[in-house]
Order: sequence, then C-alpha cells, then structure tokens
Amino acid sequence: MPFPESFLQELVERNEISDVVSGYVRLTKRSGANLFGLCPFHNEKTPSFSVSPEKQIYHCFGCGKGGGVINFIMEIENLSYPDAIRFLAQRAGIVVPEDDRDETASRRARMLKLLREAARFFYDELCAPSGEAGREYLARRGISGAMVKRFGLGFAPDSWDSLLKAMSTRGYSQAELSAAGLIKASQKGGGAYDTFRNRLMFPVIDVRGSVVAFSGRILGDGEPKYLNSPETLVFSKSRNLFGLNLAKKSKKGYIILVEGNIDVVALHQAGFESAVASLGTSLTPEQARLISNYTSDVIIAYDADDAGLKAAQRAISILDKLDVKVRVLRMSGAKDPDEYIQKFGAAAFDNLISRSENHIEYRLAAVTGKYELSTDEGRVSFLREAVDFIAALPNTVEREVYSLRVAELGGVSEETIKREVERLRKKKAAASKKQYERALSRPVRAAQPKQRAIRYKNERSAKAEEGVLALLYLNPELFLKTKLAGEEFSEPILGKLYDELLAQTLRGGRPQISLLAEKFSADEISLFTQLIERPLETGRSLQALQNYIDIIRSENLVRITGEQPESDESIARYWEQRKEQMISDDKGYGGRENG
Repeated sequence: MPFPESFLQELVERNEISDVVSGYVRLTKRSGANLFGLCPFHNEKTPSFSVSPEKQIYHCFGCGKGGGVINFIMEIENLSYPDAIRFLAQRAGIVVPEDDRDETASRRARMLKLLREAARFFYDELCAPSGEAGREYLARRGISGAMVKRFGLGFAPDSWDSLLKAMSTRGYSQAELSAAGLIKASQKGGGAYDTFRNRLMFPVIDVRGSVVAFSGRILGDGEPKYLNSPETLVFSKSRNLFGLNLAKKSKKGYIILVEGNIDVVALHQAGFESAVASLGTSLTPEQARLISNYTSDVIIAYDADDAGLKAAQRAISILDKLDVKVRVLRMSGAKDPDEYIQKFGAAAFDNLISRSENHIEYRLAAVTGKYELSTDEGRVSFLREAVDFIAALPNTVEREVYSLRVAELGGVSEETIKREVERLRKKKAAASKKQYERALSRPVRAAQPKQRAIRYKNERSAKAEEGVLALLYLNPELFLKTKLAGEEFSEPILGKLYDELLAQTLRGGRPQISLLAEKFSADEISLFTQLIERPLETGRSLQALQNYIDIIRSENLVRITGEQPESDESIARYWEQRKEQMISDDKGYGGRENG
C-alpha cells in the first residue's frame, strides 16, 4: 500500500526545498529566481548546484543530479524511499501513515536505539570501578570531566563479552549487535565477543545528534591505535566526522581538521570548539564536502610526522577542489595539537592559527624540501616540479607571486619561470581544446543523457519526447490537447514519465517531481529535472508541442512499419486507427484503465 498522495503533497509543502537543502549546502549565490551553492554530490570550486524555490527542485549543472526534496534526502542521507519519507515527516512534525512494505525504517530506528544504549553502557563503565584504567588515561591526557560528558566518552571493559551480556539482558539479539558492529562472531564457532575491549570509547554522533558508531582508542601501545565501527545501516565512515555535531555550532568561522579523536577533545577543552577528525581514515571527498557545508575556511592541523605531512597533502588536494580557503598549521616542539597545547598553552596555539600558511605556501615548501638546491641537478629537478605546480594555479596573481619566489629559490630570472609557466599552460589548454573538439565530433554521444545508465536508441525521437515532457510540466493544461500515449514514445522511461505526469494532472493536481520518487530511479529523475531546467520558449507552446508530436509519431511509424511515412496525413490516419484500437481495448489515452 503506497503512501497516500494527500499525505505526500502535505509532506512536500511542509518541507520547502531551499530550507531542507540549506541544512547541507551553503546557498550563497542567487541567479534570477534560483539559489546556487557547491554541489554536495561531486567536487567543484564554482557553484553549479541550483535550487529553484519556484519549481521546488534541485539540479546540478555539473554532475547532472537533480530532483525534488524527497530525492535530495534519499541521495544526501543514503536512505531508501520510505526512510526518506519518515525523515522528512519527522522534520516537519507530520505523522506518517502506516506502511508495512519496508522494514528498513524500523531496523534503522532499532539500531540507533541500540547504539544509544551502548553509549550509555560505555559511559557508565567509565564511571564504575572497572573503568579505572580509562579514567587514569584521561587524567594523564588532562581531559576534564566536563569534556567527558560533552562528548559522551566511555570505556569498554577488558572483558570478552560484557557489552554482549548487558545488551542481551535488554532484549537485543546477537544478530542485532553484530549488524551494529558491536560484536563479532568467534572464528572457533558457536559464540561471539565484544568488538571493543579495554579501550577509551568515543561515540560518533552525526549532525542530527544520533549515535551512529564508535571509535575506540587503545590505552597503551599497540595497533590499531583507533578501532572504528564497520559500515552499517546507519554509519558510513566517509560521510561522518568526529566532533562535527559540536563544531558546526562554532562561531570561530573556521574548522580545524586534526588526525585523532583525543586531539578534537583537547582542542574543544582549550576553547577551539571547531575541531573535527576524520575517523582514522584519510580525508574523503564526501567528508570535505560535508565540511564545506559549514565553513569556507579550513585549517589542517595534522601530526608533525611524515605520515601527517603526507595526509595533509592528500587533504589539500581534496579540499582545493572546493570553494574553501585551505590553511596549514605548522607545529614545532610537539607531535600533535594536544601535546602542543599542553606544552605551550592555548594562546600559543591560537597564535599558530593566526600564522598558519595558505596551502600554496605549504605545498611549495614541501617541493623545496625535496631537493638539494646547492647542486645544479637538485635545482633543475626543483624548478621542473615547481613550475609544473605553479602552472596549475588558476589565479593569475598567485602565479605571478610564486613565479618570483621560485625564481629566487632556483637562482634563475623571473622571466625564465614565467615563460616556462605559460608554455605549460598553453600545452595543457591545447590538450583540453583537442579533447573538447573530439567530444563535439560525436553528436550521438552529445545527444545522450548525462546519466550513463540511460541510453537513447533513437536520438531524434527522444529529443522530441524530452521536449513534450518539458512543455507539459510547465504547462500542464496542454495535457488535455495532446491525445498522446506513453506507448508512442521510443524510450520506455520517457513514456513512463509522460504517463505518470498525465495521471497526476488528471487527478486534479499539478505535476510534481517529488511525487515521482517512489516509481523512478535517481538517474531517471535527474534526467527529468535536467529537461525542465533547460531554457524553454513558451510563447508558442501549442505549435511546439505539435511539432514534437509529429516527430514522435513519424519515428514511431518507421519503427512499426519499417517504412518512411508518405505525408503528415498518413501519420494522422495511422494514429486515428491506433486511437480507436486503444478505446476499444478500454484503455483511453496514456494506457490506463478508465473509471
């Protein structure tokens, strides 16, 4: 039994798309009636993600994703259709009608409840006599009781199955505990044991305040230093950051990216409440986009060892693809931010932040440090890599400034560096132009949708079908003048879209993309969103519609008969016969049962 359409209409009306999207994307630019921001689904530096409050749709002109508010939540939260409905209903304070088709929502809610109770168990264990080792570790690291409460820190006892027993007495099965990543099956068979043992526990809390996973730090030496929950129904490492639930509320104006959870806690305690960590993995593009939703200024404060330097370079390359300012903090005399603050104090760390380098300075320093500039061979190698780096900088002023710097370091003239930079840029531009021209020489591919899962067999008919859909969505009253059926379309997906939009119109409503989310895939709805976002001349809509229909029917007749039609009249006669056949089959226009 599907959700009632009246309920879905209210759900969409109560979740205005720009309000929902702005919780994930900074919509900072306006163009006409649309709002723009950086796309949350792919890396970009120039905003191409559009939100139309008028049409209640989103569309990225870069990657092609698009749809209504339900699709957006399905994509951004990685939720099924029913779960996205419940998410939006909870947001709007609407009661969801009973829906027994999908158990995913109940399993998700049950898992979140289990994880919350597990967090309470770990917290209680930290406070209990058995948690003395955890308390001693926190005391050595200078972490206060206030921070323990703020982050919900806990302790996993040095026991094989203490959590398993505790959660079992509360009614949770081993299957549920395993699915949540809290226990593991014994390789010897017949039993299970706790995933986390003798570790300081950090609950991973998402931006909505739900405990979704855990990160456990070993108290002494050993590997892994941090043990993280596996991927589950409610947790994806690449889409979460430790501490972001708190950092997103900071008024600092920047986010500090560190390596370890304990660094996050220590920085918050010292007053730097905008610190986050990436859960033991290198920064991912998804995490970078998540950060960019809350700030345009990121400070990388990774550990001052070789691994930290390499991780910083990787993070820079990811963040540099977004519209954010990237700075790198250099520490000396301490291996990480926590140790630095303990040695030199919060004021000294704040001074480091104010003197942090932009990422270009940092990367150029890294290149310089690789070569022995006192030798000719070292200088040549340095200049070759440095020039290649500068040529990739998009800003003219930056290229000018750093060309001079490189010239001074390499002992050559500034003009020499500038000429080489321009030579490389022209070479890359020529390669890009050639690639673009090759793409233009493939008109069939250019006519295909951006969505690779959808391929047109008849581009001429498909383009006319796209035109029909765009016109009818913007002018639904034209539906009553088409006398067109979805089965006449060359592309089944476009015909299915036509039939569904016609059904919405005949039920007395205006076609809405959000109401298509259950019956169409993300790619299919993105394709349709792309169609209605194209500029459209509506002054002669009826004539344009008729032209599209003529093309569709002409191409259809060729497919059916294998012959080119003699005239428009022959096409009309053929479809009059088809219409009579459809009526006699009691299907009416659009292939739906009457009544």
